[in-house]
Amino acid sequence: MFKTLRNAWRVPDLKKKIIFTFWMMAFIRIGAHIPAPGINRAAVESMMNADSNNLLGLMNVITGGAFSSMAIFAFGVGPYITSSIIIQLLTIAIARLEELSKEGEDGRKKINKYTRYLTLFIAIMQGSGTTLMLYNSNVLSEKTPLMFFLTLLSFVAGSMLVMWIGEQITEKGIGNGTSLIIFINIVSSLPNEIIALLSYQNYIKAIILIILFVILIAFTVLMALGERRINVQYAKRMSGRKVYGGQSQHIPIKVNLSGVLPVIFAMSLLQFPEIITNLFVKHPTDGWMTVIENLRWTTPVGAIIYLLLIFGFAFFYSTIAFNPVEIASNMKKSGGFIPGIRPGKPTSDYLSRIATHVTLIGAVFLAFLAMTPLLFTAIFDMQVAFTGTSLLIVVGVALETIKQLESQMLMRQYKGFL
Repeated sequence: MFKTLRNAWRVPDLKKKIIFTFWMMAFIRIGAHIPAPGINRAAVESMMNADSNNLLGLMNVITGGAFSSMAIFAFGVGPYITSSIIIQLLTIAIARLEELSKEGEDGRKKINKYTRYLTLFIAIMQGSGTTLMLYNSNVLSEKTPLMFFLTLLSFVAGSMLVMWIGEQITEKGIGNGTSLIIFINIVSSLPNEIIALLSYQNYIKAIILIILFVILIAFTVLMALGERRINVQYAKRMSGRKVYGGQSQHIPIKVNLSGVLPVIFAMSLLQFPEIITNLFVKHPTDGWMTVIENLRWTTPVGAIIYLLLIFGFAFFYSTIAFNPVEIASNMKKSGGFIPGIRPGKPTSDYLSRIATHVTLIGAVFLAFLAMTPLLFTAIFDMQVAFTGTSLLIVVGVALETIKQLESQMLMRQYKGFL
């Protein structure tokens, strides 16, 4: 990885892109410390610290602490990611969007325009709900309509600005703008984690924690790169005097095909009743509060539901991202076949069975990572935020960024890399 970065720094064009990306990420970190107008930061931080092992705590990690202080970048790239996922799902359900996705550059531009509009709508809805929660919790310095509007406007403008910065990093930087923004926000919490670890009194447990953390990083990298390769043989065919085909290729099925999305979706759905209650119900009944407390993932019932949701979303996303019927059809048209498997429906059934087994392994991996904060807290009596979901995001973005740099150097025929 460091060799790739060093080689990329020697290419003048890539060096400019790296410097541009650095300044954009520095601007993101500055915006994460600029508070929105009318926010009582002490009251917000006390509300966040009450329960950090929930969706709000995860959102605070992804935004690099901006959410806990209600800065102008409090929502980060959250609305943009949500809108992108929604558009991706609608592309499968709506024929018009599916046609646009196949029209090349022009279709991609139209889909990006729809994504931006949906991002604005989600930012307004999310900002309105958060501002209303702050208003009802007496967090705003002045409970006036003007202050409500200014706070909401700052949240929405901040979200759109972060989206624009991510697009600029993708176009003028080293790529993966949205992912890099999440990456730098998560990594920014490392100094606080290191300070907390150094202040830990039990040095033996601290050393064991560091060793386990290194093992967890290696395990995460292994699973992020892991894939099941299915051999595909293409039959030879004559076209004029030339012979085509006959080569052997493979279909890669990633172990963690859905990434970190099942964990985020599961946490969002699990915390949805509590968030709605905080927004719109001032005096909930004791029975309803008992239900909400049991739904928290730190309780046995909540943890079981949380794990079941992770498995469910992992298989749901796998069926969307990997279509065995379409792959089998394309293989049959191009004269490809899996050795020992007949073309057509037997091939699609075989691919579906393999994808199910691989997805199960990926779901177990995600469930284990999602529960690591509770395991570390129970074993070491120390709250560690930089585990599980955060680690998976950081590892995935780092590997993808290195691949981007390598591909850009290959395009420039950089001799030192080749």
